[in-house]
Amino acid sequence: MKLDEQFMSKQKHDISEWVESYTSDMFSYAFHKLSDEELAREIVQDTFVTVAEKIQDFRGESTPKTWLFSILKYKIIEVYREKTKTPLPADNTMLSNFFDEYDSWLQNQKPMPRGNDDLHLLDDAEFQNVLKRCLEALPEKWSSSVKLKYLMNKKGAEICQELDISPTNFWQIMHRAKLNLRDCLEKNWFQN
Repeated sequence: MKLDEQFMSKQKHDISEWVESYTSDMFSYAFHKLSDEELAREIVQDTFVTVAEKIQDFRGESTPKTWLFSILKYKIIEVYREKTKTPLPADNTMLSNFFDEYDSWLQNQKPMPRGNDDLHLLDDAEFQNVLKRCLEALPEKWSSSVKLKYLMNKKGAEICQELDISPTNFWQIMHRAKLNLRDCLEKNWFQN
C-alpha cells in the first residue's frame, strides 16, 4: 500500500470514529440552536460531508470535537443567514400597536412590573414552549437575530456581519423583536 493510500485509509477510519463518537452531541447542539429535528439532522450530516471533503485541512491543532463543532456552528449560522435574506417591510404598523404618535407607550401596552417569581422561567418547560412559539411567530430575520444574540451569545457586530445587515438595522430589528416577544409572552403566559 502506498503512503497516500495509507493516509487516506487512516482519515476514513478517523471520520468513522468521529461520526460514532460525536453525532449525538452534535445533533443535540444543532437541535437546541435550530428547534427543528429534521433540519438539525440535515446540518449534522452536512457537517460530516464537509469534514470528509476537508479532512486534509485538519492538522490536529485542536481536538476533533472542537474542529467538528466549529464547522457545525458555521453551518447553523448559514441556516440563519439564508432564512434572513427576505427583506423586512418598511412600515411601522407593528410598532403602532405599542406606541402613540408621540412615541409614548399606549396605556394598555406599558410593561407590567414583575416579581421575583419570574426569575427562573427558563427552567420551566411550559414557558420554554410558549417562548419557542413566540419566537417562531416573529419575522424570520427578527427571530434569527434574537437566537444568534441570546442563544448563540453572538455580539451585535458579528450578527450584522453574518446576516449582512447594518448596525442600525440590527438594533431596530432587536427592538421590534423584543417588543413583539414581550407582547406574545404577555398574552400567552403572563395573563394565563
